[in-house]
Amino acid sequence: MRVVVDLNRCQGYAQCAFLAPDVFAMHGEEALLYDAQPDDTRRVDVLRAVAACPVRAITVEGAGGKWTADRVGVPHGA
Repeated sequence: MRVVVDLNRCQGYAQCAFLAPDVFAMHGEEALLYDAQPDDTRRVDVLRAVAACPVRAITVEGAGGKWTADRVGVPHGA
């Protein structure tokens, strides 16, 4: 699994850090740090973080394709 965050799009809402704290962390109030290749045991938490990102800045690639907010059940435009 490979996590990609568009840091130009990320606005620091930190929903990902709440849902997958082993993978995402806020450094200060705006800078996001993340593990680009977390263990597959974190997959469910990471996909929840993808779905929760209000600006759709997170993508997960690997094991079955590319996962975006649209593919984990978040309606486009929500």
